[in-house]
Amino acid sequence: QVELVESGGGLVQAGGSLRLSCAASRFTFSSYGMGWFRQAPGKEREFVAAVSWSGGNTYYADSVKGRFTISRDNAKNTVYLQMNSLKPEDTAVYYCAASPRRVGNSRYEYEYDYWGQGTQVTVSS
Repeated sequence: QVELVESGGGLVQAGGSLRLSCAASRFTFSSYGMGWFRQAPGKEREFVAAVSWSGGNTYYADSVKGRFTISRDNAKNTVYLQMNSLKPEDTAVYYCAASPRRVGNSRYEYEYDYWGQGTQVTVSS
């Protein structure tokens, strides 16, 4: 059974940083594009960032561009989201997901086959 397990969430002050990790297992990780989404209370889940199978191409939502960095380590079957200059509006549950679109430019939920359970990120003002 495919598994995606996020970690690294927590409580941080505005302006601070967090690094999320997502460990994948039981599928061919290096054949999938990977993405991060988030869902704030009372809002729909939204795209945050995505990376191609090789890590060579990355894509970001405008709201996080320049502050967040997505990366992957295929040897460790892990995708990361480095979040800097965090703002209270970044508060959400963050999910990683795997898409068969290897190019990695998948911004919509329907493009992803597998999802993690999420990790909470709370940014205090």
